[in-house]
Amino acid sequence: MAASDRYPLALLVAFIAVFAALAIAPWYRQDWLLENLLVVVAVPMLALNFRRLRFSNFAYTCLFAFFVLHEIGAHYTYSEVPWREWLAAVSSGAGGALAGRNHYDRFVHFSYGLLMMPAVWELMQARMSPQRLWRWLMPVFFIMSHSVIYEMIEWVAAVMFGGDLGVAYLGTQGDEWDAQKDMALASSGAVIGLLVVALRSRSRAAISTRS
Repeated sequence: MAASDRYPLALLVAFIAVFAALAIAPWYRQDWLLENLLVVVAVPMLALNFRRLRFSNFAYTCLFAFFVLHEIGAHYTYSEVPWREWLAAVSSGAGGALAGRNHYDRFVHFSYGLLMMPAVWELMQARMSPQRLWRWLMPVFFIMSHSVIYEMIEWVAAVMFGGDLGVAYLGTQGDEWDAQKDMALASSGAVIGLLVVALRSRSRAAISTRS
């Protein structure tokens, strides 16, 4: 094994450990299974295509962070992640002031755009090589389109399963504009992620020029 492969492998092993730990007694087993359908497809695909499409360590770190955030949401179900209790435990009760809707799902939708962007950017450069303005627009459009597809999957699953499972998976918490807000947050995360990627690329290019 090459030394450069050790870090991605370590992240994969760490994620498997997190996945296994959070698979133990999730709050709603059926919802956990639904939430992880895409994970059990995406993670093996990333591993199997490692040689053909090698992302940077930065991109793999961002992917790892997103998948961990998702697994936390899947374990508790997104609308019931006790982040307020965790915040209160480390900040002298500050979490109690944040009553109302549980925004963990909104946070993860934003994180999807933000944390997926480095890998999406590298994918576009490796497989499509968009030029000029399209170089910047295509990664954002890619994430926006996947956000739309995910909301459609949620809708279909909610209709198919119905009942408490459908409500838990949909996770609107009574907000009729939930899907639109989720897509908007993913899109804004993608734009910010693109700015981070651009600044990072510029910084690396400047260092390379000086050396």
